[in-house]
Amino acid sequence: MPSFRARLQIGDLLPGHAPEEVMDRAETALAATHNVEAKDLEVVARMPRIVLRFTVPDSTWDSENSAALAAAGRMREGVRDVATTGRLDVLRRDRGRWAPVD
Repeated sequence: MPSFRARLQIGDLLPGHAPEEVMDRAETALAATHNVEAKDLEVVARMPRIVLRFTVPDSTWDSENSAALAAAGRMREGVRDVATTGRLDVLRRDRGRWAPVD
């Protein structure tokens, strides 16, 4: 099964929400359709971002990438209920490195 990473910048929390809800919402949205293998919180240039690694079912290269992009979009939508979001990057594991999915 191909492995992907979704990296989402997180801005301000919306009123009435706790910080841990961000990762919970992201994982719940992604796990509804895909196997979540790992999750992490990074801070890059003082901007927090969540990173979730997940797999998609084997198919064609383009179909796998499309499924990963759609899953990451659903993850972002789930997080938008509790926080503002910024850039979303989707990466695919390819020959030992993480390559951007376009």
